[in-house]
Amino acid sequence: MTREDTQVEEMYYPDEAIAGRRETGELEYRSDQLPTWCPGCGYFGIHQGLNNAIQRLKIPHYRTITVSGIGCAGRYPFFANTYGLHTVHGRALPIATGVKQASPELTVFAVGGDGDGLAIGGGHLPHIARRNVDVNYLLFDNSIYGLTKGQPSPSSSIGLKTKVSPEGSIDTPLNATLMALSYGAAFVARLFAGDPEGIADVLMEGIQHPGFAFFHIYTSCVTFDKQFKTWNRLTENAHSLPEKYDPSDMKQAMGHVLDDDFSMGVIYKTHP
Repeated sequence: MTREDTQVEEMYYPDEAIAGRRETGELEYRSDQLPTWCPGCGYFGIHQGLNNAIQRLKIPHYRTITVSGIGCAGRYPFFANTYGLHTVHGRALPIATGVKQASPELTVFAVGGDGDGLAIGGGHLPHIARRNVDVNYLLFDNSIYGLTKGQPSPSSSIGLKTKVSPEGSIDTPLNATLMALSYGAAFVARLFAGDPEGIADVLMEGIQHPGFAFFHIYTSCVTFDKQFKTWNRLTENAHSLPEKYDPSDMKQAMGHVLDDDFSMGVIYKTHP
């Protein structure tokens, strides 16, 4: 980081907020742009977890890229001090695939929300999984369209009331973790935005695991969802996987995901 970069960063980050953090190198992976998410948004925790994982693995800036689509998560590349591509709606995965094929030395992260990844972009998940492209996909799942002001998404719970579903959503929600397992992803994890340290630990493991890694991250939209994926409900229900859980057992993984919606950790991983 140049002196000029440091000077710009100090314009955005108050001294009391960055005291002691420069010495750790944590801010080296943040751009000079403050995130524009709503106060209290779970995306801040995901941002922290991903930054910490990259930092601890000592992945150079010039060998890291984040690829996003559209939505609240779509602006993520602007907030990261790495290479970045802010692409079109639902197309983060095919573009990330192209990046990895063209520059295999890069560590590639695709990021996006549940609307971007499970609706218009839902057709791309099975193909990057079956091809086992070495891309790390972080699905920020708050089960609502936040940027377009609160419509139900493919993962919204039945009964979610919004301006366009005043009587409650009637559609069965998609289970993104189960989808990734059924498509054959090499590494599948379910995480909670309220646990940045847990996110960092699992990301570090998944990044180093060869092949396609899928991270289904539960988060809250504090602005538009007051019913289901609230901070209180997620905090009360999120828990670790059983002590004797075996992430190498696909049948166990699929059965567990069907029975337990809130267990967090590495759900499945293939043998390297």
